[in-house]
Amino acid sequence: MFTNWVFWTIFIIVWVALAFWPARVAGRKGHSFIGYFIFSLVFFPAALLVAYLVEDRTQGAAGMA
Repeated sequence: MFTNWVFWTIFIIVWVALAFWPARVAGRKGHSFIGYFIFSLVFFPAALLVAYLVEDRTQGAAGMA
């Protein structure tokens, strides 16, 4: 019983910690940190892929020239 509780506690902590990865990548690119965090909690692989593939909004028009 105790081992099962410890396993699930560690699993949830790791799950939430991993959800910060795509959220931080997207946040650095000017996208919603909270939106990507929730997205990655639900579906981590897709959130990670999308976070790396989305356009960087922080460059603006000057970065496009």
